[in-house]
Amino acid sequence: MKIAIVGAGIVGMSTAYELARDGHEVTVLEQHSAAAEEASFANAGLLSPHLLTPWAAPGLGTPLKLMGRRATLRLAQGVKGADLAWLWRWRRAARRGTQAAQLSALEGLARYSQQRLQQIAAQHELDFESNQGRLILLRTPQEQARWQPMLQVLRDAGVALREVDADAARQIEPGLCPETPLAGALHLPDAMAGNCRLFAQLLRQGTQAGGVQFALGTRVVRLTSQPMGVQVHGESGARPFDAVVLCAGMASAALLRPLGLRLPLAAVHGYSVSAPLREALHAPVASVVDSQQQITITRLGQRVRIAGGAELGGQDADHHAPTLQQLYHTMNEWFPGGALLSSGLQVWRGARPTLPDGAPVVGASGVPGLWLNTGHGAGGWALASGCARAVADLIGQRSPDVSLDGLGIQRF
Repeated sequence: MKIAIVGAGIVGMSTAYELARDGHEVTVLEQHSAAAEEASFANAGLLSPHLLTPWAAPGLGTPLKLMGRRATLRLAQGVKGADLAWLWRWRRAARRGTQAAQLSALEGLARYSQQRLQQIAAQHELDFESNQGRLILLRTPQEQARWQPMLQVLRDAGVALREVDADAARQIEPGLCPETPLAGALHLPDAMAGNCRLFAQLLRQGTQAGGVQFALGTRVVRLTSQPMGVQVHGESGARPFDAVVLCAGMASAALLRPLGLRLPLAAVHGYSVSAPLREALHAPVASVVDSQQQITITRLGQRVRIAGGAELGGQDADHHAPTLQQLYHTMNEWFPGGALLSSGLQVWRGARPTLPDGAPVVGASGVPGLWLNTGHGAGGWALASGCARAVADLIGQRSPDVSLDGLGIQRF
Protein backbone atom coordinates (compact mmCIF):
# COMPACT_ATOMS: atom_id res chain seq x y z
CA MET A 1 0.00 0.00 0.00
CA LYS A 2 0.98 3.61 -0.54
CA ILE A 3 0.75 5.23 2.89
CA ALA A 4 1.27 8.78 4.13
CA ILE A 5 2.26 9.58 7.69
CA VAL A 6 1.55 13.10 8.87
CA GLY A 7 4.11 14.08 11.52
CA ALA A 8 7.73 13.10 12.13
CA GLY A 9 7.88 13.07 15.92
CA ILE A 10 8.74 9.88 17.76
CA VAL A 11 5.24 8.48 17.10
CA GLY A 12 5.38 9.25 13.38
CA MET A 13 8.90 7.91 12.98
CA SER A 14 8.04 4.70 14.84
CA THR A 15 4.97 4.26 12.64
CA ALA A 16 7.04 4.84 9.50
CA TYR A 17 9.51 2.19 10.64
CA GLU A 18 6.84 -0.45 11.27
CA LEU A 19 4.93 0.17 8.05
CA ALA A 20 8.11 0.16 5.95
CA ARG A 21 9.13 -3.07 7.69
CA ASP A 22 5.83 -4.58 6.53
CA GLY A 23 6.66 -3.68 2.92
CA HIS A 24 4.48 -0.61 2.41
CA GLU A 25 5.50 2.41 0.34
CA VAL A 26 5.74 5.11 3.01
CA THR A 27 5.94 8.90 2.76
CA VAL A 28 6.39 11.05 5.89
CA LEU A 29 5.15 14.64 5.73
CA GLU A 30 6.51 17.03 8.36
CA GLN A 31 6.09 20.80 8.65
CA HIS A 32 9.51 21.28 10.28
CA SER A 33 12.86 20.82 8.57
CA ALA A 34 13.87 17.84 10.73
CA ALA A 35 12.37 14.97 12.70
CA ALA A 36 11.44 15.27 16.40
CA GLU A 37 11.29 19.07 16.55
CA GLU A 38 8.28 19.48 18.85
CA ALA A 39 7.13 17.28 21.77
CA SER A 40 9.89 14.74 21.04
CA PHE A 41 12.72 17.28 21.10
CA ALA A 42 13.87 17.37 24.75
CA ASN A 43 11.30 15.51 26.84
CA ALA A 44 12.04 13.84 30.15
CA GLY A 45 13.19 10.65 28.45
CA LEU A 46 11.22 8.20 30.61
CA LEU A 47 10.03 4.93 29.11
CA SER A 48 7.97 2.18 30.78
CA PRO A 49 6.48 2.05 33.35
CA HIS A 50 4.37 4.86 31.96
CA LEU A 51 1.97 5.30 34.88
CA LEU A 52 4.75 6.56 37.17
CA THR A 53 5.53 9.39 34.75
CA PRO A 54 4.24 12.81 35.83
CA TRP A 55 0.98 13.66 34.01
CA ALA A 56 0.47 10.06 32.89
CA ALA A 57 -3.25 10.10 33.78
CA PRO A 58 -5.73 12.26 35.73
CA GLY A 59 -5.48 11.90 39.50
CA LEU A 60 -2.18 10.01 39.65
CA GLY A 61 0.62 11.23 41.89
CA THR A 62 0.45 14.74 43.32
CA PRO A 63 -3.07 16.25 43.53
CA LEU A 64 -3.80 18.93 40.93
CA LYS A 65 -3.23 22.46 42.28
CA LEU A 66 -3.82 25.59 40.22
CA MET A 67 -2.82 28.31 42.66
CA GLY A 68 0.13 29.16 44.85
CA ARG A 69 3.86 28.60 44.76
CA ARG A 70 3.45 24.82 44.53
CA ALA A 71 0.84 24.79 41.79
CA THR A 72 1.15 21.62 39.71
CA LEU A 73 -0.51 23.25 36.69
CA ARG A 74 -0.08 26.89 35.73
CA LEU A 75 -2.50 28.82 33.53
CA ALA A 76 -0.20 30.66 31.13
CA GLN A 77 -0.91 33.97 29.45
CA GLY A 78 -3.09 33.40 26.41
CA VAL A 79 -5.13 30.53 27.87
CA LYS A 80 -8.36 30.08 25.88
CA GLY A 81 -11.87 28.89 26.59
CA ALA A 82 -11.13 25.53 24.97
CA ASP A 83 -8.20 25.08 27.35
CA LEU A 84 -10.43 25.74 30.36
CA ALA A 85 -13.05 23.32 29.04
CA TRP A 86 -10.32 20.68 28.70
CA LEU A 87 -9.14 21.42 32.26
CA TRP A 88 -12.66 20.90 33.58
CA ARG A 89 -12.81 17.47 31.91
CA TRP A 90 -9.34 16.52 33.24
CA ARG A 91 -10.28 17.54 36.81
CA ARG A 92 -13.57 15.64 36.56
CA ALA A 93 -11.65 12.54 35.47
CA ALA A 94 -9.20 13.04 38.35
CA ARG A 95 -12.01 13.30 40.91
CA ARG A 96 -13.75 10.22 39.61
CA GLY A 97 -10.52 8.26 39.44
CA THR A 98 -9.37 6.40 36.36
CA GLN A 99 -10.60 2.83 36.33
CA ALA A 100 -8.04 0.19 37.29
CA ALA A 101 -8.79 -1.78 34.11
CA GLN A 102 -8.01 1.23 31.91
CA LEU A 103 -4.81 1.97 33.83
CA SER A 104 -3.74 -1.65 33.61
CA ALA A 105 -4.36 -1.70 29.84
CA LEU A 106 -2.34 1.50 29.39
CA GLU A 107 0.54 0.10 31.42
CA GLY A 108 0.35 -3.14 29.41
CA LEU A 109 0.71 -1.10 26.23
CA ALA A 110 3.75 0.69 27.71
CA ARG A 111 5.42 -2.62 28.59
CA TYR A 112 4.72 -3.97 25.12
CA SER A 113 6.14 -0.76 23.67
CA GLN A 114 9.35 -1.00 25.69
CA GLN A 115 9.84 -4.60 24.55
CA ARG A 116 9.32 -3.58 20.92
CA LEU A 117 11.72 -0.65 21.25
CA GLN A 118 14.39 -2.91 22.75
CA GLN A 119 13.95 -5.36 19.86
CA ILE A 120 14.42 -2.56 17.32
CA ALA A 121 17.43 -1.13 19.13
CA ALA A 122 19.10 -4.54 19.41
CA GLN A 123 18.39 -5.51 15.80
CA HIS A 124 19.86 -2.30 14.38
CA GLU A 125 22.45 -1.70 17.14
CA LEU A 126 21.01 1.72 18.00
CA ASP A 127 22.74 3.64 20.79
CA PHE A 128 20.23 6.18 22.11
CA GLU A 129 21.81 6.96 25.51
CA SER A 130 19.54 4.56 27.35
CA ASN A 131 19.76 3.49 30.97
CA GLN A 132 17.85 1.12 33.23
CA GLY A 133 16.33 1.58 36.68
CA ARG A 134 14.28 4.34 38.31
CA LEU A 135 13.54 5.72 41.75
CA ILE A 136 10.36 7.56 42.66
CA LEU A 137 11.49 9.76 45.55
CA LEU A 138 8.91 10.21 48.32
CA ARG A 139 9.65 13.07 50.69
CA THR A 140 6.91 12.38 53.23
CA PRO A 141 4.87 9.47 54.63
CA GLN A 142 1.79 11.15 53.14
CA GLU A 143 3.24 10.70 49.65
CA GLN A 144 3.95 7.05 50.41
CA ALA A 145 0.32 6.52 51.40
CA ARG A 146 -0.99 8.35 48.33
CA TRP A 147 0.79 5.98 45.97
CA GLN A 148 -0.49 2.74 47.53
CA PRO A 149 -3.56 2.23 45.26
CA MET A 150 -1.41 2.74 42.15
CA LEU A 151 1.19 0.26 43.34
CA GLN A 152 -1.36 -2.53 43.32
CA VAL A 153 -2.42 -1.65 39.77
CA LEU A 154 1.22 -1.80 38.66
CA ARG A 155 1.85 -5.10 40.43
CA ASP A 156 -1.28 -6.57 38.83
CA ALA A 157 0.06 -5.40 35.45
CA GLY A 158 3.28 -7.30 36.06
CA VAL A 159 5.54 -4.33 36.81
CA ALA A 160 8.54 -5.17 38.99
CA LEU A 161 8.73 -2.72 41.88
CA ARG A 162 9.60 -2.58 45.53
CA GLU A 163 9.22 -0.03 48.28
CA VAL A 164 12.55 0.90 49.85
CA ASP A 165 13.59 3.10 52.74
CA ALA A 166 15.83 6.16 52.44
CA ASP A 167 19.06 4.25 53.11
CA ALA A 168 18.32 1.69 50.41
CA ALA A 169 17.37 4.45 47.97
CA ARG A 170 20.74 6.12 48.51
CA GLN A 171 22.50 2.82 47.87
CA ILE A 172 20.70 2.52 44.53
CA GLU A 173 21.48 6.15 43.64
CA PRO A 174 24.67 6.97 45.58
CA GLY A 175 24.70 10.58 44.34
CA LEU A 176 21.54 11.49 46.27
CA CYS A 177 22.23 14.24 48.77
CA PRO A 178 22.14 12.77 52.31
CA GLU A 179 20.86 16.05 53.76
CA THR A 180 17.64 16.24 51.71
CA PRO A 181 14.68 14.76 53.66
CA LEU A 182 13.54 11.46 52.18
CA ALA A 183 10.90 9.18 53.68
CA GLY A 184 11.45 6.40 51.16
CA ALA A 185 11.24 5.55 47.48
CA LEU A 186 9.76 3.22 44.91
CA HIS A 187 12.41 1.27 43.04
CA LEU A 188 11.67 0.03 39.53
CA PRO A 189 14.68 -2.02 38.39
CA ASP A 190 13.33 -2.71 34.89
CA ALA A 191 12.33 0.87 34.10
CA MET A 192 14.07 2.50 31.17
CA ALA A 193 14.95 5.98 30.00
CA GLY A 194 16.67 7.26 26.89
CA ASN A 195 17.11 10.08 24.42
CA CYS A 196 13.84 10.29 22.51
CA ARG A 197 15.02 12.74 19.85
CA LEU A 198 18.16 10.73 19.16
CA PHE A 199 16.13 7.54 18.71
CA ALA A 200 13.73 9.33 16.33
CA GLN A 201 16.63 10.66 14.27
CA LEU A 202 18.22 7.21 14.10
CA LEU A 203 14.89 5.81 12.86
CA ARG A 204 14.71 8.57 10.27
CA GLN A 205 18.19 7.77 8.95
CA GLY A 206 17.49 4.05 8.84
CA THR A 207 14.07 4.27 7.22
CA GLN A 208 15.23 6.81 4.64
CA ALA A 209 18.08 4.49 3.67
CA GLY A 210 15.47 1.74 3.37
CA GLY A 211 13.29 3.69 0.95
CA VAL A 212 10.93 5.78 3.07
CA GLN A 213 10.32 9.15 1.46
CA PHE A 214 10.46 12.33 3.57
CA ALA A 215 8.75 15.59 2.68
CA LEU A 216 10.22 17.93 5.29
CA GLY A 217 9.15 21.55 5.51
CA THR A 218 5.76 20.41 4.21
CA ARG A 219 2.65 21.52 6.08
CA VAL A 220 -0.50 19.48 5.57
CA VAL A 221 -3.54 21.76 5.58
CA ARG A 222 -6.30 19.27 4.83
CA LEU A 223 -7.07 15.56 4.88
CA THR A 224 -9.20 14.35 1.98
CA SER A 225 -11.51 11.36 2.15
CA GLN A 226 -12.59 10.86 -1.45
CA PRO A 227 -10.03 9.78 -2.49
CA MET A 228 -7.99 9.41 0.69
CA GLY A 229 -5.05 11.77 0.67
CA VAL A 230 -3.53 14.99 1.95
CA GLN A 231 -3.46 18.53 0.69
CA VAL A 232 -0.25 20.44 1.29
CA HIS A 233 0.04 24.18 1.84
CA GLY A 234 0.59 25.94 -1.49
CA GLU A 235 -0.75 23.08 -3.61
CA SER A 236 -4.17 23.23 -5.22
CA GLY A 237 -4.71 19.50 -5.50
CA ALA A 238 -4.50 16.64 -3.03
CA ARG A 239 -1.83 13.98 -3.02
CA PRO A 240 -3.60 10.58 -3.13
CA PHE A 241 -2.65 7.66 -0.88
CA ASP A 242 -4.18 4.29 -0.07
CA ALA A 243 -4.07 5.18 3.63
CA VAL A 244 -3.06 8.07 5.88
CA VAL A 245 -1.85 7.76 9.48
CA LEU A 246 -2.27 10.94 11.50
CA CYS A 247 0.60 11.40 13.99
CA ALA A 248 0.55 15.18 14.02
CA GLY A 249 0.33 16.00 17.72
CA MET A 250 -1.40 19.30 18.38
CA ALA A 251 -2.20 19.78 14.69
CA SER A 252 -4.33 16.63 14.70
CA ALA A 253 -7.51 18.23 16.06
CA ALA A 254 -7.65 20.93 13.37
CA LEU A 255 -7.06 18.39 10.59
CA LEU A 256 -9.83 16.11 11.84
CA ARG A 257 -12.47 18.80 12.42
CA PRO A 258 -13.51 19.23 8.73
CA LEU A 259 -14.12 15.48 8.60
CA GLY A 260 -16.59 15.73 11.47
CA LEU A 261 -14.24 14.22 14.05
CA ARG A 262 -13.74 16.00 17.39
CA LEU A 263 -10.55 15.48 19.34
CA PRO A 264 -10.34 17.50 22.61
CA LEU A 265 -6.58 18.03 22.62
CA ALA A 266 -4.82 20.56 24.81
CA ALA A 267 -1.20 21.68 24.79
CA VAL A 268 0.20 21.06 28.27
CA HIS A 269 3.58 22.76 28.07
CA GLY A 270 6.52 21.45 30.05
CA TYR A 271 10.14 22.46 30.49
CA SER A 272 13.48 20.74 30.48
CA VAL A 273 17.06 21.77 31.15
CA SER A 274 19.81 19.58 29.68
CA ALA A 275 23.13 20.22 31.40
CA PRO A 276 26.62 18.79 30.90
CA LEU A 277 27.66 16.14 33.39
CA ARG A 278 29.97 17.66 35.98
CA GLU A 279 30.82 14.85 38.40
CA ALA A 280 29.56 11.34 37.68
CA LEU A 281 29.64 10.29 41.34
CA HIS A 282 27.28 13.14 42.23
CA ALA A 283 24.89 12.63 39.30
CA PRO A 284 22.08 10.10 38.86
CA VAL A 285 23.03 6.64 37.66
CA ALA A 286 19.74 6.33 35.76
CA SER A 287 16.58 8.35 36.46
CA VAL A 288 14.69 9.64 39.48
CA VAL A 289 11.30 11.30 39.88
CA ASP A 290 10.56 13.79 42.65
CA SER A 291 6.97 12.83 43.36
CA GLN A 292 6.12 16.01 45.25
CA GLN A 293 7.55 18.42 42.66
CA GLN A 294 6.63 16.27 39.63
CA ILE A 295 10.17 16.77 38.35
CA THR A 296 12.36 14.12 36.72
CA ILE A 297 16.16 13.97 36.70
CA THR A 298 17.64 11.62 34.10
CA ARG A 299 21.15 10.69 33.03
CA LEU A 300 21.45 10.79 29.23
CA GLY A 301 24.98 9.91 28.21
CA GLN A 302 27.25 12.77 29.28
CA ARG A 303 24.33 15.03 30.19
CA VAL A 304 21.72 15.31 32.89
CA ARG A 305 18.18 16.32 31.94
CA ILE A 306 15.89 17.94 34.52
CA ALA A 307 12.27 18.11 33.34
CA GLY A 308 9.02 19.32 34.85
CA GLY A 309 6.43 22.03 34.98
CA ALA A 310 3.00 22.10 33.39
CA GLU A 311 1.38 25.11 31.74
CA LEU A 312 -1.95 25.26 29.97
CA GLY A 313 -2.24 27.67 27.05
CA GLY A 314 0.34 30.23 26.05
CA GLN A 315 1.78 28.59 22.95
CA ASP A 316 4.08 31.55 22.34
CA ALA A 317 4.55 32.53 25.98
CA ASP A 318 7.97 33.38 27.34
CA HIS A 319 9.75 30.91 29.57
CA HIS A 320 8.39 31.05 33.10
CA ALA A 321 11.39 31.92 35.26
CA PRO A 322 10.02 30.50 38.56
CA THR A 323 9.39 27.13 36.91
CA LEU A 324 12.92 26.98 35.57
CA GLN A 325 14.28 28.01 38.95
CA GLN A 326 12.40 25.12 40.52
CA LEU A 327 14.10 22.73 38.11
CA TYR A 328 17.53 24.04 39.12
CA HIS A 329 16.59 24.00 42.81
CA THR A 330 15.35 20.40 42.69
CA MET A 331 18.50 19.26 40.89
CA ASN A 332 20.66 20.89 43.56
CA GLU A 333 18.53 19.41 46.34
CA TRP A 334 19.04 15.84 45.16
CA PHE A 335 22.30 15.86 43.20
CA PRO A 336 24.40 18.90 44.16
CA GLY A 337 27.47 19.13 41.95
CA GLY A 338 26.25 16.46 39.54
CA ALA A 339 25.65 18.77 36.58
CA LEU A 340 27.19 21.99 35.31
CA LEU A 341 24.33 24.48 35.59
CA SER A 342 26.26 27.64 34.76
CA SER A 343 27.06 27.09 31.08
CA GLY A 344 26.40 24.81 28.14
CA LEU A 345 22.69 24.49 28.99
CA GLN A 346 19.88 23.58 26.62
CA VAL A 347 16.65 25.09 27.96
CA TRP A 348 13.46 23.91 26.25
CA ARG A 349 9.72 24.50 26.51
CA GLY A 350 7.49 22.12 24.59
CA ALA A 351 3.85 21.14 24.30
CA ARG A 352 2.55 17.72 25.28
CA PRO A 353 -0.59 17.09 23.15
CA THR A 354 -2.88 15.72 25.86
CA LEU A 355 -6.41 14.34 25.88
CA PRO A 356 -8.58 14.81 28.99
CA ASP A 357 -8.32 11.17 30.10
CA GLY A 358 -4.55 11.02 29.60
CA ALA A 359 -4.64 8.22 27.01
CA PRO A 360 -3.90 8.49 23.26
CA VAL A 361 -6.19 7.82 20.33
CA VAL A 362 -4.96 4.78 18.40
CA GLY A 363 -6.68 2.90 15.60
CA ALA A 364 -9.31 3.46 12.92
CA SER A 365 -10.87 6.90 12.63
CA GLY A 366 -14.18 5.82 11.11
CA VAL A 367 -13.20 7.51 7.83
CA PRO A 368 -12.10 4.79 5.37
CA GLY A 369 -8.34 4.84 4.91
CA LEU A 370 -7.63 7.25 7.79
CA TRP A 371 -5.85 5.91 10.87
CA LEU A 372 -5.06 7.70 14.12
CA ASN A 373 -1.98 7.53 16.33
CA THR A 374 -1.94 10.79 18.25
CA GLY A 375 -2.65 12.57 21.55
CA HIS A 376 -0.11 10.64 23.65
CA GLY A 377 0.45 13.46 26.14
CA ALA A 378 3.29 12.66 28.53
CA GLY A 379 3.52 9.13 27.11
CA GLY A 380 4.59 9.68 23.52
CA TRP A 381 8.07 8.25 24.04
CA ALA A 382 6.87 5.46 26.32
CA LEU A 383 4.05 4.32 24.02
CA ALA A 384 5.37 5.10 20.52
CA SER A 385 6.88 1.76 19.50
CA GLY A 386 3.93 -0.28 20.76
CA CYS A 387 1.29 1.97 19.23
CA ALA A 388 3.16 2.00 15.91
CA ARG A 389 3.35 -1.79 15.76
CA ALA A 390 -0.34 -2.08 16.65
CA VAL A 391 -1.42 0.40 13.96
CA ALA A 392 0.73 -1.37 11.37
CA ASP A 393 -0.94 -4.65 12.31
CA LEU A 394 -4.41 -3.12 11.97
CA ILE A 395 -3.59 -1.66 8.56
CA GLY A 396 -2.31 -5.10 7.54
CA GLN A 397 -5.60 -6.63 8.74
CA ARG A 398 -3.90 -8.49 11.57
CA SER A 399 -4.86 -8.56 15.24
CA PRO A 400 -2.31 -6.59 17.30
CA ASP A 401 -0.41 -8.44 20.03
CA VAL A 402 -1.57 -5.85 22.56
CA SER A 403 -5.01 -4.61 23.54
CA LEU A 404 -6.15 -1.19 22.29
CA ASP A 405 -9.43 -1.31 24.20
CA GLY A 406 -10.51 2.14 25.31
CA LEU A 407 -8.15 3.99 22.97
CA GLY A 408 -10.56 4.66 20.10
CA ILE A 409 -11.80 8.10 19.08
CA GLN A 410 -15.35 6.91 19.81
CA ARG A 411 -14.83 7.62 23.51
CA PHE A 412 -15.08 11.34 22.73
